[in-house]
Amino acid sequence: MNRNTVLGIVRAVCISKATGMRKRNVGEAVFIENFGIEGDAHGSDKTHRQVSLLALESITTMQQLGVDVGPGDFAENLTTEGIDLLSLPVGTRIIIGDRVVLEITQHGKKCHAPCAIYRQAGTCVMPREGIFAKVVHGGTVRVGDRIVKMVNGEQ
Repeated sequence: MNRNTVLGIVRAVCISKATGMRKRNVGEAVFIENFGIEGDAHGSDKTHRQVSLLALESITTMQQLGVDVGPGDFAENLTTEGIDLLSLPVGTRIIIGDRVVLEITQHGKKCHAPCAIYRQAGTCVMPREGIFAKVVHGGTVRVGDRIVKMVNGEQ
């Protein structure tokens, strides 16, 4: 893994067939260059938000507020652990597993209507703590894959 820095691990790989709904953990998925995730409703070559990431630590925060949530419930594609997602500047490239490369494109998002989780708890972590990326190099991502930060564009 040469000079790349290990940041964290993938705890869930989630997809949904329609937008605006919770995603389910499928364990592994194919990431398609400049599109997103095969079989996920958010996949498109016309958006910079092809893949969403949220830390397991953020989900745990909501659980501690008494909300019954888990990976995928915030409509995130990848649930990570051990990585401070918001510390990755826009433009940062990360490698997941052996070959998938994502480029961070956005931090947070504006929610146009309060989701069910917000209505239940009065807060939601995805708009503040989720990040988005585009797929630069495709391949398969699996639960348990390491996430590393690219150094000098090397893989």
